Formats: sequence, C-alpha cells, structure tokens
Amino acid sequence: MCPLRNHNRKKPNLLPRPSQERGPGIPGSHADRLLGPSGAPLLAVIGPTGTGKTALAIELGETLGGELIGCDALQIYRRFDVGTAKPSAEDRARVPHHLVDELDPEDNFTLARFVRRAERAIESIRSRGAQPILVGGTGMYLRGLLRGIVPAPKIDPALRRRLREMHERRGEIAMHRWLQRVDPESAARLAPGDRHRVGRALEWWLVSRTRWSERLERLGTWAGREERYRCLKLGLDAGSGWMKSKLEQRVEQLFAAGLVEEVRSLLASGVSPECNAFRAIGYREVARALLDGGPMADVIDRVKIHTRRYAKRQRTWFRQEPGVVWLDASCSRAALRVAALDAWTRFSRRAAN
Repeated sequence: MCPLRNHNRKKPNLLPRPSQERGPGIPGSHADRLLGPSGAPLLAVIGPTGTGKTALAIELGETLGGELIGCDALQIYRRFDVGTAKPSAEDRARVPHHLVDELDPEDNFTLARFVRRAERAIESIRSRGAQPILVGGTGMYLRGLLRGIVPAPKIDPALRRRLREMHERRGEIAMHRWLQRVDPESAARLAPGDRHRVGRALEWWLVSRTRWSERLERLGTWAGREERYRCLKLGLDAGSGWMKSKLEQRVEQLFAAGLVEEVRSLLASGVSPECNAFRAIGYREVARALLDGGPMADVIDRVKIHTRRYAKRQRTWFRQEPGVVWLDASCSRAALRVAALDAWTRFSRRAAN
C-alpha cells in the first residue's frame, strides 16, 4: 500500500498506512457549507506538476462515478495541448471533463472566471448525481473556489486597451519600471513578463491613485477563512530525487510528443506570442526560440530548469494549504488508488455525520 507523506517535518518521513489514524485532522462539517442537493462533498487531487494527478483522478472518477473539473490555469485554452499535458481524447472519453478546451488562446482567464465556471460545473455534476472531482496544480484556483474571493473593482475596458497598447509599444521592462515608481511593493512581487498582473496594478493606480498592494493588504484576496465546500484534498508529492528525474523525463516527453511543432503551428495560424496561453512553461521558451532563431537544445535545458522551479513554487503553496492528505507519488498507481479510496471512504463517513 502507498504510505502518506508528512510535510510538517524538515525531512518528510513516511506516516502510517492509510488504514491507520492520520496525523493532520480532516476538516469537520458545518451546516452552512455548500453541499448541494445531493449532499456530496468535493474531492480534489492536487500537488506539483509531474506527480500523476490526472491519471489518479481519472481512475477515481471511474470508480466513484465522477466527473473531473480542471483546476488549471492553462488547460482551459484550446489548441494548447502538448505543453499543458492536457488529458487526451481517450482520457476524456473515460470520464467527463470540465474547464478543459473551453476558451480561445486570446481570452483572459482570471481567478474570478474560474470560480464562476467551477461553481456552475459543480452544480451541474451534482444535478446528475455524479461526484465532482477537482484536479490540477493551480493552488490559487482551488483556494478561491473553496474560500471565495474578494470581488475586484471593474475597470474601464478602454483604459485596459490603452495599457495593452502601451505594453506593445514600450515593452514589458518599461511598464514594470513604471509600476516600480508608483507601487514598488507590487512590482517586487511581479515579474516583468507577468503582463496581466502588472497591467492590473497599473490600472488600479490610474483609476484610484492608490496602490494595488495597499488594497490587497487591507482587503486580502480570499472572502473568508472558512471553506464554503466540504472537500477532501488529496495531495501527491515525492522526494526531491524522484521529482527531479520525473520532471526531466516529462520535459523530454513533451518535446518528443511535438511541442515545437505545436508552437510553430500556433504562431503560423496567427496566435500572438503575447497572449495569456503562451505564458505556459515550454510555450514561451519555444516561441522565443522560433521567433529569434535560437538553438532548440538550449531551450530544452531552460524548460527543465523553469519546470523544476515551478514545481517548487507549487509545493510551497500546497504545503500551506490546510487539511491536505498527502500521498507518496512514487508509489504504484494501484497502491495510490487504494490509498486514495481509503481516505475518501473515511472522509465521506465523517462528512455524513
């Protein structure tokens, strides 16, 4: 069987087998949580990239009569398939998927839009008597869904268009320097390439003459500390050696599966390399090499480095997420499935009380 992992120690140790009592308690029930007409709690499969979340979620979906909701900032974009490790057509035929292949690459997919779409998907899935299963590595999306978000102020579309045009004319470095002058705290948290968030902070400054960082400090991002849904959060992770090897293999597989050809096709069809979907690791590096004529061998090495850094950031985020039941991703898929179903059975019993 697959043992649990403990991220509360400096060196993660293996915890008792799933049939034994766990360390961190499972969140209790509250009458005002959003159970929906079926009373079914949510199940979420989360963790760093490359840990096999989708494969486990599909198996759980088949066993539990579930439907998957993509908790991913990039798989929602059409035609961005290889580099986002999007579920294949065969996988989607096994279990229905939501929030996958729903938007054009130029669309702006925000946290607020994810929450609205995910809420509708949960309601729809429950109406059919099926089990909603969230799966993905975008931790902010999961937290926004479970805890709610503070509504962001509406911005004049004309102002947003002018700022985008300025970004195109002046470049991201100049726009980031502008943000450093008016809101240094926001600029310190945002990379110059994060055009959407840099633009949002500048929009807020131009409209209110106050800093976006001050608004976040005053209001926060999340609507509350209590979770609006009962949800079992199953986290997949493994030791650093296993993860490093797995991520390098993953990057090599993406290039072997045709990532370069996919990016070349996207650019040739007129998709802008500045669109949101091209923020994905792998796409932006390959696009830059194709546009500038750089060697692809160097690109593969850069993508490996960026992927490892991204997985590290994901791990840091999810370790701060309360109530996660961690499973060792290096176990066999059969063992992971048994451990996950055992955790779900016990959680469901508690939620019913």
